[in-house]
Amino acid sequence: MTFIQSAGLALLRRFDPETAHGLALKAVNAGLVPLPGPVKSPRLATTVCGLDLPNPVGLAAGFDKNAQAVDALARAGFGFLEVGAATPRAQPGNPKPRLFRLAEDKAAINRFGFNNDGMDQIASRLARRTRSIPVGLNLGANKDSTDKAKDFATVLRTTGHVVDFATVNVSSPNTEKLRDLQGADALRGLLRDIVEVREDLTLPIPIFLKIAPDLETEEIAQIAEVATDTKIDGLIATNTTLSRDQLTSDLRTEIGGLSGQPLFERSTRVLAQLSSQTDLPIIGVGGVASAEQAFQKIRAGASAVQLYTGMVYGGLALAESIPHGLNQLLSENGFDTVAGAVGTGRDDWL
Repeated sequence: MTFIQSAGLALLRRFDPETAHGLALKAVNAGLVPLPGPVKSPRLATTVCGLDLPNPVGLAAGFDKNAQAVDALARAGFGFLEVGAATPRAQPGNPKPRLFRLAEDKAAINRFGFNNDGMDQIASRLARRTRSIPVGLNLGANKDSTDKAKDFATVLRTTGHVVDFATVNVSSPNTEKLRDLQGADALRGLLRDIVEVREDLTLPIPIFLKIAPDLETEEIAQIAEVATDTKIDGLIATNTTLSRDQLTSDLRTEIGGLSGQPLFERSTRVLAQLSSQTDLPIIGVGGVASAEQAFQKIRAGASAVQLYTGMVYGGLALAESIPHGLNQLLSENGFDTVAGAVGTGRDDWL
C-alpha cells in the first residue's frame, strides 16, 4: 500500500462506517485511487462455470450495491465483480446506524437490510458498463414481500440480460424469514423457478447459491443435494454469521451479520464440507484479507474467492496485492494453475 493509499484509508476511518463507504465509492469513481487493471498471469487465469477470469480474486456483493462504480472497480485488480443485492422495488433498508467497525477484531457488523435503488435502476446502470471482466448480480427480496421466492425470479428476469452471472442470496441474516428459504423443500422450489427463468434468457447465465455459515452438517449436505438436483451452476460459501464467538470489541453485541477475520475459520470449514459433498464449483468468501488466506480457501475447495471487509482495513490495494501474492504462493507450492490447487488441502478443514 502506498503512502497516499494509507493516508486515504486513515482519513476514511474518521467518518462513520457507512459515510466512509460512500466516500470510498466516490473516490474510486473519481480516479483518486490507483486502478492498474485486472491482475493477469497464465497461472492465475481460470474458468469457473464458463466464466473466464483473469485471476480468481473477486469483489463480493455489498460493496457496490447499486452498480455505481462498476467500470472503475473492474480496473482495480479484481478478476470478477459481484454487485447488489438488488430487489424488485427500491427500498431504504434498516434504520441507521447499521454498519459498525470492530477494529480490535478486524471485523464488521452490518444490518443493512438490502438497501438498494431497485432492479430497474441497477439494470440500467449495468447495461451501460464497459464489458471487461465478468460482473454478476446478487438477487434479493423486498423486506415487505409476501412471496420472497418470487422476488428472486423477478429480479433475474429483469436483469439477466445485463450480467454475466447471478447469485441467489437466501443467506442474509438482515431480512426477516429470508434464511428460512435455505430449507430443502423451499430451496428446491425456489431454485427450480430460477433455473426456468434463466433458460428463458436469450443468453443463459450461470446461477450461484450463496449460503450462510451458521449451518449444521446435515443442512450443508441437504443444500449440496438440492443444488445438484436443480442444476444450478455453483455455490458461494459463505455469507455473514450471527455468531459472536471470541470477539473483543465493545460493539460485539450489535445486531446483524458479522464479517471479517472472525469469520475466516467458520466459513472455510463450511466451504470444505460443501466441497466434499458436491462437484459444483464453489466461490469462497469470509475473512479473506491476504494472499495466504485466499490460498487457504482455494486449497479448502474454492475455485475462486471474494473479499469485502478486508478492504475496510487493507484498502482497495488488496484487489491488486492479493492476486500478485497468490500467484507467488501457487508458484512456490508447485501449482501451475489455480485449478490444480483447488481442494488439495480440504482434509485440513474437515
